[in-house]
Amino acid sequence: MNRMMKVLLGSVAAVALGATGALAEEELNALVWCDHTDPTLIEPFEKAHNAKVNLREYEGTGAALAVLEQSRPGDWDVLVIDGIDVFRAVESGLLAPLPDDALPVSDFFPQVVMAENNSKDGVTYAVTEKFGYNTISYNSEKVDAADMNDLKKVWSEKYSGRISIYDYYLPVMGLAAIAEGIPTADISSDNLETLGGVLGEMRSRAASVAGVVAAQTALATGEVDIVVGGGEWLTAGLAGERPELTWTIPEQGAVRWSQSIGVLADSKKQGLALEFIKYIVSPEGQARLATSSCFWGMPANAKAGDVLTDDQKTLLRWDSQEDYLARTELYPAPDTDLDAKMQDLWLETLQQ
Repeated sequence: MNRMMKVLLGSVAAVALGATGALAEEELNALVWCDHTDPTLIEPFEKAHNAKVNLREYEGTGAALAVLEQSRPGDWDVLVIDGIDVFRAVESGLLAPLPDDALPVSDFFPQVVMAENNSKDGVTYAVTEKFGYNTISYNSEKVDAADMNDLKKVWSEKYSGRISIYDYYLPVMGLAAIAEGIPTADISSDNLETLGGVLGEMRSRAASVAGVVAAQTALATGEVDIVVGGGEWLTAGLAGERPELTWTIPEQGAVRWSQSIGVLADSKKQGLALEFIKYIVSPEGQARLATSSCFWGMPANAKAGDVLTDDQKTLLRWDSQEDYLARTELYPAPDTDLDAKMQDLWLETLQQ
C-alpha cells in the first residue's frame, strides 16, 4: 500500500472516529433554577462524562410541573425543586428513588439534610443541594443598620417608597408571621387576617414587588434601599465590588430556603442523571453552585468549605451558619387548601 493510500485511509478512519465520538456524546435534559446555568458549574461535568447538559430555567414549582405535564415521558432527566415542594413531585410519581449510599449526606450541614422533605416511607427521592435565607437586604450607606435588625422597623413609614418586596408569597408571608411572633409552621386560616394586615402595611410602603434580577437591579441602582425577602442570594455576588450592599437576620429571625435535586422517574438516562447529581453535591460541584453567577447561597455539603476561597466563605458568612441555622425557620408548608388561601391573600396584596 503506497503512502498516499495510507494517508487517505487514515483520514477516512479519523473522520469515522470523529463521527462516532460525536454520536457517543450523551445528552441530559434538566429543569433547573438559574444558578445551574453557569458554565463554570456545568462544563466540568460535561467534559468528565462526554455529555451535553441541556438546561431549561424556570421560576416557581408550578412552572416546572406545567412543563413536565406538557412534555412526553422521558423528555426530562433531572429536576431542581424547592425543598418544601419535593413531596408534591413524589406524590405525583415524578421522581425516581435515589440510592442512599451514593449521596454524601453525612458531610452535609445536619440541619439541611431534611430527610423529612426529601424522603417518603424511608425512600430517598431528592437531596438538598443549596440553602440560604430570605431575610432583609439593604444598602448600609442609605439606611440605619440598627433598624434592619427589627422587622417592624424595616417596613415602617421611615422607609416608605424605598422598599422592594421579593415576589414570592411563601417567604414574605413567613417573614410577616415571624414579625408577629407566629412560627412559620403555625400559619393557618385562623391567622391569615393578621398576616394580611402586615402584608398590607408592607405593600403600602413598597416601591415595587420584584423577582430575583429586578430586585438585585433595584438595590444596585439605588431605586430602592431595602429588599424584604432578600438575603445572601441577592447581595453576596455583588458585595465584592459593592460592600455597602449587605444583609442581616433580624432579632425576630428569618426564613430559611433550600433547594433539592432529583432524577425524574421517566428518564431514560437515569445512570447519567445520578452521576450529575453526585457531581452537584460533591465538594467541587457545591463550591461552584454556591458561587454561581446568578445567585450565591450556602452549599449543603460542608466539605465545600475546603474548596471555596477564604473571601468566598467570608461573603457567604460561613462562620455564622451555626447561629443563622438556629435562628431561622423553614418556609411555610401549607396543605392544598391553605396554600390556595395564601396565594389569594398574596394576589390581593399585590393589587393594593
